[in-house]
Amino acid sequence: MRSMISHPRRVGAVWPTSRWAVRDLLDMGDLPRARTVVEFGVGTGVYTEEILKRLHPEGAFLAFEIEPDLASAAAARLKDPRLRVINDSAEHVDAYLEGTKADYIISSVPFTSLPADVRQSLLEAARGALAPDGQMLVLQYSTAVLPDLERTFAQIRRRFSPLNIPPAFLFACSTSETSTESIEETSQPGGAGRTPYVLGSLALGALLLLLGRKLGRRR
Repeated sequence: MRSMISHPRRVGAVWPTSRWAVRDLLDMGDLPRARTVVEFGVGTGVYTEEILKRLHPEGAFLAFEIEPDLASAAAARLKDPRLRVINDSAEHVDAYLEGTKADYIISSVPFTSLPADVRQSLLEAARGALAPDGQMLVLQYSTAVLPDLERTFAQIRRRFSPLNIPPAFLFACSTSETSTESIEETSQPGGAGRTPYVLGSLALGALLLLLGRKLGRRR
């Protein structure tokens, strides 16, 4: 909440992403086979922790976080020799990869709240850092970023994850030109019985976002 109020453009939500949405996003890839994984926007580390659970024992993991407080907190909490938390903009990812390429880039950066030039710079940096068969897995709270993703990547798979505050839109982006078809999926754990939870998530998510904006204006 403190980071959101201080830098609302950099921090996408006042509520950590749910474990269901994190798993839905990571399930769109095959992280156990990856040797190099990059994360754009560590935040509270909910993605970072799940990525470490799935990452190959000999994998390398670079996690970028531009907010110093969030970066230091994640580095202190998640002690793992495979992990390097970097307090820098992910635009500089290529310099830290030192000639290697990423099999996966995982991002929860709030792209739609960033200036257009920064958003495009981040996406181009991601495309340039990916291996030929690599993927960028992206979580957002709207589909507004989709045109930017389509301009940057050859193939987009989409998925909707309702069990989050607010519900999340997931994208698996590939530089491969074997297919340009967009595929849309929906994650529905628990079936129809989850409907009240989803509606409650929407209402609570809207309330939290409104509160965060009001606090930001007062500050």
